[in-house]
Amino acid sequence: MTEHEAQPAAEREQAQPAPEREQAPQAAERDRAQQAVEREQTRDDGAQVSTGKEKAGAHEAAIPELVIISGMSGAGRSTAAKCLEDLGWFVVDNLPPALIPTMVELGARSQGNVARIAVVVDVRGRRFFDNLRESLADLEARAVTRRIVFLESSDDALVRRFESVRRPHPLQGDGRIVDGIAAERELLRELRGDADLVIDTSSLNVHELRAKMDAQFAGEEEPELRATVMSFGFKYGLPVDADLVVDMRFLPNPHWVPELRPFTGLNEEVSSYVLNQPGAKEFLDRYAELLQLIAAGYRREGKRYVTVAVGCTGGKHRSVAMSEKLAARLAAEGVETVVVHRDMGRE
Repeated sequence: MTEHEAQPAAEREQAQPAPEREQAPQAAERDRAQQAVEREQTRDDGAQVSTGKEKAGAHEAAIPELVIISGMSGAGRSTAAKCLEDLGWFVVDNLPPALIPTMVELGARSQGNVARIAVVVDVRGRRFFDNLRESLADLEARAVTRRIVFLESSDDALVRRFESVRRPHPLQGDGRIVDGIAAERELLRELRGDADLVIDTSSLNVHELRAKMDAQFAGEEEPELRATVMSFGFKYGLPVDADLVVDMRFLPNPHWVPELRPFTGLNEEVSSYVLNQPGAKEFLDRYAELLQLIAAGYRREGKRYVTVAVGCTGGKHRSVAMSEKLAARLAAEGVETVVVHRDMGRE
């Protein structure tokens, strides 16, 4: 397993009284939580989502579903959190437990935009961790539906993981890694007993852990795969984030057709010219079938994002036309698809 979470966090005691030391970080975290929910209410294009005030009460009383992720450092909390994020949950990492009810309240005020919240709680919060029991009681009094997921692992497995990244356990102090693990187990003993789901990751790799999380939280729906189909020009270099690269230079170049040269692959005449070349439609059919096979494998392995780079010489004609057609095929198969033309207009 390659995911590790050991993060040394040195205590910085300040000269001010203890209550003031605790209030300042909590206020800062509360502001961060408020800003996070506000960002969730804004679409990627910058347009503000309706606050729903014109439909008062539509989602006003909708209390978000809550999952608390905790467990041993190095056991896979970050992987579990990332899996829920990929499934559409709003994830907050290392939130002080005292602010969990506040986070739920902010989600309830989001008019349904934040319906599922996952909070990662661990010993990095140090003294804030002591507030967890009180916060859980508060949530129960509010009738909040919550589940606790506890990531467990054997001492041997945890030691190997910490040693492989050459970082100390957050609680080991001046002692050994095993001392930190023992201290953490004692600190988390009650929480583990209260957990709704305990996952032992001692012998699991990242993909197997994601599969277990998917089985618990994806419901009946298969986890989504999101695809980016990117056209590019080889003369400008390969996209560094490409998972798959396709070369369209086996097709005749519209650049050498005077009446087509000024246009791009988005033009219907250029697109028709490209698709009517020998082998073009056959390639599109077969590669779309191949992507279906690859997509099924990606889902099984827990991969949720794929970038398909479609290239030609300049990234203006052939790659653009084929990217559009390929993206349409993926979308028709239920894959959430975005098309990006990296080098179009660069000439």
